[in-house]
Amino acid sequence: MESTRRSFLALFLLVVLGSSIATVEEENSEFWRSQARKTLQAALDRKLNTNVARNILFFLGDGMGLTTLTAARILKGQLENQPGEETVMTMDTFPNVGLAKTYSVDFQVADSAATATAYLCGVKTNLNIVGVNAAGRNGVCRTQKGNEVTSILKWAKDAGKSVGIVTTTRVQHATPAGSYAHSASRTWYCDADMPESAKRDGCTDISFQLINNTDIDVIIGGGRKYMTPTGTKDPEYPTDFFSNGERKDGRDLIKEWQNLKTGKVAHYVWNKADFDAVDPETTDYLMALFEPGDLRYEEERDPSMDPSIVETTEKAIRILQKNPKGFFLLVEGGRIDQAHHAGRASMALHEAVAFDRAIAKGLELTEEHETLTVVTADHSQPLTFNGFPFRGNSILGKSPLWAGDMLPYTTLMYGNGPGHKIVNGTRPDIRNVDTKSKDYIQQAAVPVDTTTHSGEDVAVLARGPMAHLFQGVNEQNYIAHAMGYAACVGADLRHCEGQTAPPLVHTTLKYNKNGAGAVSASAALLGSLLSVLLAITILM
Repeated sequence: MESTRRSFLALFLLVVLGSSIATVEEENSEFWRSQARKTLQAALDRKLNTNVARNILFFLGDGMGLTTLTAARILKGQLENQPGEETVMTMDTFPNVGLAKTYSVDFQVADSAATATAYLCGVKTNLNIVGVNAAGRNGVCRTQKGNEVTSILKWAKDAGKSVGIVTTTRVQHATPAGSYAHSASRTWYCDADMPESAKRDGCTDISFQLINNTDIDVIIGGGRKYMTPTGTKDPEYPTDFFSNGERKDGRDLIKEWQNLKTGKVAHYVWNKADFDAVDPETTDYLMALFEPGDLRYEEERDPSMDPSIVETTEKAIRILQKNPKGFFLLVEGGRIDQAHHAGRASMALHEAVAFDRAIAKGLELTEEHETLTVVTADHSQPLTFNGFPFRGNSILGKSPLWAGDMLPYTTLMYGNGPGHKIVNGTRPDIRNVDTKSKDYIQQAAVPVDTTTHSGEDVAVLARGPMAHLFQGVNEQNYIAHAMGYAACVGADLRHCEGQTAPPLVHTTLKYNKNGAGAVSASAALLGSLLSVLLAITILM
């Protein structure tokens, strides 16, 4: 009871002290009424854009749940010496907003492979599987045969558009792989990652599929080591054994990609100087791999060696937009998720701010009347925003309220993660700790080496042609179909041809009395157990 009384007293004092923080205009009721009237009138004046989308810009913030969005908005403002809460992110300006349900067929909380298959291919699937429907089983090659599903990137390419992927992870990672690969395991980055049984059954690695499945015009990210033979020294880190090539088959996929582009202007680059020298006006194809694995975090990036996500997004658009039929571009802020996995909220939020700046660059380079721009996340992370901090308090700082153990805590914490540091029943004392540091690991309630994902819905924001299709609460796989309809790519061409809807092919599911879909129980259970074991060992 005593601790409860102390908490209420502290909260009362905070309310009294906090009441003096508001600006003079914010204390005037008319300020808020006027603001609301302007927003209302903007909504009333808005006209539906029913054009056919010539271009699709698809921005995917990996792990960018609603808490991350809010916290990144505040950080963006605070980096500009503002309180932060009132800041408007570029993605905040999108007029159409909905929610997507992120569960996979077999798990309440999904990974980036299952979700990528949903929002890119329009089909939900199982954990750790990419570009294969839910009949596939994790790590079992033979189950992917005949169950492959194609993505909107391929739909766009088949329609004559130029296509590209930009990511801050390796280009073979789950999100970009969802646009071109079919794999019973998201971890088969190169042939060295595959079991011999999978090779015997005819499956190929994701890097091989990157250059052979779909003719992708622009490929930007990391992942050099998966493209070259075992022992090949990395051009940037020649003395680092772990940066060496990893392919056991002796193939140099970079050279093979260049040979495939004979007769075209195709550039392969691995550093910023060569990247900057690429002229978009004369370039047909670009493969830019800036790291052996994932790119560096924005806060740790060497700007003399690696371009920012803003720069890579701009280069990709300038190359792709020369096509009179338009383009599809996937841009992934992939390291938002990886920073969260490490419990490093500061790093995750800086990644999200950089991602928002890339969105701004995309809008700057395209026209709203012909470009559908969609921003969403694949899943969330167990990040919490709490503690009654004052308005304008650093989003990376500490709550003015202390906990019942008479120790401070940060505004942002994790439900689970590497930040669980209970010693003799006591939390760490962070009174003299710089919690704003990029390396600070937030405290977590449950001890795990890397945070798990979380399963709440994610936001879907859209502007441009047919953006009004993105509203309400929908299954995540709806996103691909709505984008395809807007651009007249894929199976449903009614928007541009006035045709009736094509017949839908449904996979038969049996339903139990509770209405839950049931798949083969023994196979599903085995696949789920394998998925759990793999999920523990990989960074999703």
